[in-house]
Amino acid sequence: MESNHEQAVARAAELLGPLAARDVPIGPMTTYRVGGSADLFVRLTARDQIPTVATALHVSGLPLLVIGRGSNLLVADAGFRGVALSIADICNDIEIDTETSTVTAGSGVLLPVLARRIASAGLTGFEWAVGVPGSVGGAVRMNAGGHGSDMSASLTSVTLADLADDPNGDIVQSMDVEQLGLRFRGSGLSPTQLIIDATVQLAPGSREAAEGELSEIVQWRRANQPGGQNAGSVFVNPVPGEVTCGELIDSAGLRGFRHGSATVSEKHANFIQADENGSADDVRALMRLVRDRVEAASGWRLRSEIRLIGFEDDF
Repeated sequence: MESNHEQAVARAAELLGPLAARDVPIGPMTTYRVGGSADLFVRLTARDQIPTVATALHVSGLPLLVIGRGSNLLVADAGFRGVALSIADICNDIEIDTETSTVTAGSGVLLPVLARRIASAGLTGFEWAVGVPGSVGGAVRMNAGGHGSDMSASLTSVTLADLADDPNGDIVQSMDVEQLGLRFRGSGLSPTQLIIDATVQLAPGSREAAEGELSEIVQWRRANQPGGQNAGSVFVNPVPGEVTCGELIDSAGLRGFRHGSATVSEKHANFIQADENGSADDVRALMRLVRDRVEAASGWRLRSEIRLIGFEDDF
């Protein structure tokens, strides 16, 4: 006899038809490249398919996970019990208006690509994003940032589809930045609010100067941050610019510490590396160990900067 969850998956699969595939590994779609599968995976190829997804979610009650570049996700080895969705194929346009110094980019556009396009157009204010291996949609949702800036510094509005609304109505809407609830590495957006594009207000400047800053940021990242299988900074700095996670983790003697297939980076202690064919659960366990030992050593309780998907308990 099928469980209620299995019945919900079957109903959603029926409504989604050829749009959906079952039991697709989504862990490898993240920059950690570890973790399990989603019950259903949907890769949209046209915007008019969005209401079909909304209907399937309404009827089945399954949760939604939108996957962009996957640079800020850790998917449990047990996977995600719901619908994983990619809209990268339908949201990858870039529109640059040099007269108004505004840029609108689809949620699937990679931040380094966008930063280079903006710099080549002679606009400034987005150089910081060249070293962030994420997409526009994820950057808005998490208020991504680095090098003294973040999305909230230039973001003016987004277009999104709220899949929790009536799928038979107009679920696409525009929201000003003030409505997004942006905060340090987070926002007030719900999982069902699907970002389609984002508009940023920049400033005219020198193409040569902007491209020079891009090169400096890329060189700094290569010199100071590890490559390989990771999702960037694991924990949020308790006091940005003053108390950093890297220093706290290093002071706790955890630089290079290994747990199973996961290791605290020797190059930057606020990065956790996963081994090839490693375990997401090992990464999560190491995160917990680091958090607890740092708290014991310093009194600071670190908060995850990474979205943890499919784990049974909260971090």
